[in-house]
Amino acid sequence: QVQLVESGGGSVQDGGSLRLSCEVSGYTYNSYNSYCMAWFRQAPGKEREGVAAIRTLGGATDYRDSVKGRFTISRDTAKNALYLQMNSLKPEDTAMYYCAAFSLSLPCLLSSQYNYWGQGTQVTVSS
Repeated sequence: QVQLVESGGGSVQDGGSLRLSCEVSGYTYNSYNSYCMAWFRQAPGKEREGVAAIRTLGGATDYRDSVKGRFTISRDTAKNALYLQMNSLKPEDTAMYYCAAFSLSLPCLLSSQYNYWGQGTQVTVSS
């Protein structure tokens, strides 16, 4: 059974930082495939949106424009973990953040490409 478990959310002030983690287990993947693994977020009353993604082969990354230069996605293959370092957080970053994994389709920041999701971790940024 595939499991994705997020952690690291919390409440911070405008300009603060958080590091989200996503532990992945239960998936037997083909190391010759380049999967997308990504972070999405959803604020109340809004649609889920892609935040950052990384390819398992080559490590190419993609970010939504509003987080470029502030957020960094990374992964640790030994720990089967995905991370999102978030700096210079703004109130508009407030949302539930979800990790998603093992899409073989592009673009990586399209939520409909993913079958595996975590339960989410809340990020709240106050001004």
